[in-house]
Amino acid sequence: MLASHPLLVAANTGEQAVPIRLSAPGAVLDGAAKSWGERHGFTGKAGELLIVPEGDGIGQVLLGSGAAFDPVLARGLSARLPGGLYRLEAEPETARAAALAFLLGAYVFDRYKARPDRPPVRLVAPEGLDLEETTRIVAACALAREMVDTPAADMGPLQIETIAREIAESAGAAITVTEGEALLDENYPAVHAVGRAAAPHRAPRLIEIGWKLDQTDLPLVALVGKGVVFDTGGLDLKPAAGMRNMKKDMGGAAHALALGRLVMQADLPVRLAVILAAVENAVSGDAFRPGDILNSRKGLTIEIGNTDAEGRLILADALTRAGEHSPDLTLDFATLTGAARIALGPELPPLYTDDEALAADLLAAGRAVGDPLWRMPLWPSYRAALDTEIADIKNDASAWAQAGSVTAALFLQRFAPASGAWAHMDIFAWNPRARPGFPEGGEAQAIRACYAVLKARYGG
Repeated sequence: MLASHPLLVAANTGEQAVPIRLSAPGAVLDGAAKSWGERHGFTGKAGELLIVPEGDGIGQVLLGSGAAFDPVLARGLSARLPGGLYRLEAEPETARAAALAFLLGAYVFDRYKARPDRPPVRLVAPEGLDLEETTRIVAACALAREMVDTPAADMGPLQIETIAREIAESAGAAITVTEGEALLDENYPAVHAVGRAAAPHRAPRLIEIGWKLDQTDLPLVALVGKGVVFDTGGLDLKPAAGMRNMKKDMGGAAHALALGRLVMQADLPVRLAVILAAVENAVSGDAFRPGDILNSRKGLTIEIGNTDAEGRLILADALTRAGEHSPDLTLDFATLTGAARIALGPELPPLYTDDEALAADLLAAGRAVGDPLWRMPLWPSYRAALDTEIADIKNDASAWAQAGSVTAALFLQRFAPASGAWAHMDIFAWNPRARPGFPEGGEAQAIRACYAVLKARYGG
């Protein structure tokens, strides 16, 4: 069991807590808050913050709610308030959602930078908050963000394997790793081809965690993640600007692993397979080439039009492996396309699935927990853009189709498990601009929405 989060404090400690009061535009303030608010032009617009003094300390904090309070506004509190203990004055459900947002916003990546000590901003746990569950969720999101934030030199395929082993061991799960030339022996040819150009100590690998797989009366969930620890683009080399943040290209693997840990820690009544393809798309004399034709675990041949469309290649083998478990549900996560950002920007990941019930559940869960997704179409006429004369499929769609995120998802659909429902999330896993509660760098996307769906479906 995890301990409660150190920034959440039980209500009965006896320690004095400063109230944080939500204030909408036009709300009537009284006492010190009224005069102080008038003096400082406080209007109650969403996200506006006013610290109201009392003696030598803080008497209360006013947080503008706008017309309808969005709990995400609480993400910035840890960065905007002086250290101390606070309590949210709001309806219990609102306070619980805001407390989770507050903890997500308290994330700091300081592995490489000494930061000045300052008293932490702590929050009284709202009434009815499940401290253990909240801690698990926050820790899962932090794990994904830390893995994404860590530079590629310190987060290679071996480091992903090491984290996976630690998680499997703590949960009593089995783990198998197929590495290097053994990928060919075990029939993961696409994973091997993409990763073979890397230095030997960064050899490609297929990592699989199996949890409760012998309990065949339980439904089976497969989580699949793209783990390209650094993407140069291969021989179709990226420009410098495009390569700058490619340490984050293993974000899909980080998300699948974090969600898998969350499922196991919560002891959801499912069987679980977490499958991660971890590679470095490097440049060397042995790198795969444009024009090459690769084999895949499914038996489909793939013509390589562009070596920078490598994530879908390793996912092809990983998804095929997932299908061999006959899963009831498969969720894959990948920082797959720049086209997804052009379509929806950095904050709204595309969701692809041909299962209407799953789409509805994921979209509703995303809205409910503030972890949004947007459904995009698996538009069938664009499948023709993946046709080629000399192989079964090609990895770069013909230019006429234009919709790069859609055609990438259509490529993956050819390899997705035939059993059960499948959903693909083309995540960004990154905040490109810093603001309170959202530091520039790694971000967790879709983990909380997917977890909410798993809990609702399988009775956790």
